[in-house]
Amino acid sequence: MGQFLLVCACGGVGAVARFVLNTSIQRSWRKLFPLSTFIINVLASLLAGVAAAAYTYQTVNYYTYLLFVTGFLGGFSTFSTAINEMVSLAKGKKFVMAAFYFVVPLVIPFSMVIVGWWVGSMGR
Repeated sequence: MGQFLLVCACGGVGAVARFVLNTSIQRSWRKLFPLSTFIINVLASLLAGVAAAAYTYQTVNYYTYLLFVTGFLGGFSTFSTAINEMVSLAKGKKFVMAAFYFVVPLVIPFSMVIVGWWVGSMGR
């Protein structure tokens, strides 16, 4: 039960971190492209890659990995928001931006997991 509550708490901290970062970016970014969600998901992907490498190379234990990836990053990242923003762009007849935003939030975060894995496995 303690592990469950800690994952929940870490998820809450991740959600608060996402809210703060999202709000901060949206205050200064007034363009069509949903930059805040994009930055959050890219950062979460990079950190997930670092965490995966750290766990694989036994730099961190499973419990730490679980709390960080499942808890914090689970609350921090927001793939569902990215999908909703794609649909909103398409509904607003911003088809080129919707298509662009369909590709970019998938390709860049995937690449960031690879970069994160590389960073996390340096010296191995």
